[in-house]
Amino acid sequence: MRVTFCGVRGSTPAPGADYLRYGGHTSSVAFSRDEQSPPDLVVDAGTGLTAVTTLLGGRPYDGSILLGHLHWDHTHGLPFFAAGTTQGSRVEVYLPEQGSSAEQVLEGCFSPPHFPVVPSQLGGSWSFHGLDEGRHQVEGYDVLARDIPHPGGRCLGYRVSLGGANVAYVSDHNPTAWGPGPDGLGARHDNVLELAHGADVMIHDAQHRAAQFPDVAFLGHASPEYCVELAREARVRTLVLFHHAPDRSDDEIDEILADARRLAGADLTVHAAYEGLVLDLP
Repeated sequence: MRVTFCGVRGSTPAPGADYLRYGGHTSSVAFSRDEQSPPDLVVDAGTGLTAVTTLLGGRPYDGSILLGHLHWDHTHGLPFFAAGTTQGSRVEVYLPEQGSSAEQVLEGCFSPPHFPVVPSQLGGSWSFHGLDEGRHQVEGYDVLARDIPHPGGRCLGYRVSLGGANVAYVSDHNPTAWGPGPDGLGARHDNVLELAHGADVMIHDAQHRAAQFPDVAFLGHASPEYCVELAREARVRTLVLFHHAPDRSDDEIDEILADARRLAGADLTVHAAYEGLVLDLP
C-alpha cells in the first residue's frame, strides 16, 4: 500500500515563501494499492485534493473519498478536483452519517450564494453516502471508522488496511475534551486507541504545541507531544505529524519535528508531513 500526502495544513491554506518545504494545501491523503497503481482512495478533500489530479497524470479518478468531517479545510478541494470531473471518472464520496441526505448535508459546504455550484453539479459520476461507525469495505480496503472528539459537528477517524498493512488517520482530534489524561496532554480514549493500536503508520493532528494549551483547547486540536505519547502507548511503528497550523513556518515545523524525535527516542519513527511525502507499506 502506498500513501501519498497531498495536503498537510489545517484550518486554512498557507501560501508564501515561509511554507514552501512542507506545503500550504489543506488536508488530503491519497492511497494506492502499490507503487504502480493509481490512487483509488483519498481521505479528506482539502485543497490538497487538487494534487491527486497530478498524480493521475491526466487519467480520470476512479475511486472513493472519505471525509473525516465537513469543515472547510477538509472539503474545499471537492469542486476543484479536475480528475473527478474528467470523462470516465467515478467518485464515491463518504461523509459522517448525519441522519439526512449526504448530498444535502454537503451542500452546506458549497452551494449558492456562497459558491456557484452544488455537489450534484459536479457530474453524474459523483455519488454521496453517509458513513457510520464500524467496519466497511471501500474500494477493496478495510476501513474502520470511529467517532473522535472535535468541535463543530461529527468527526470520524479512520484505520485503512490492505494486505496486512494499516494506517490510522486521526485528524482532527481534541483529546483534552475527554479530560487531561495521565500527563495533561489529553485523554487516550478507547476509540483513538483502537484506531492506532499496532498501526504501521499513524497520521495525527499536531496543530498546536503543548505549551499553547489551554488557551487553544477550544479550537479542537492536539499537540505533537500528545501524538508521541499516544503512539508509544498504542505501539505505533511510524508517527506522522499532520494538520500543521497555517501560520507555522517551515523552520518552526523543523523545530517541532526535532523535539518530537527527541521525545520519541529510538523505538518510534517520527515524520512531519509534507506535500509529496510518500510512504510505501509492505
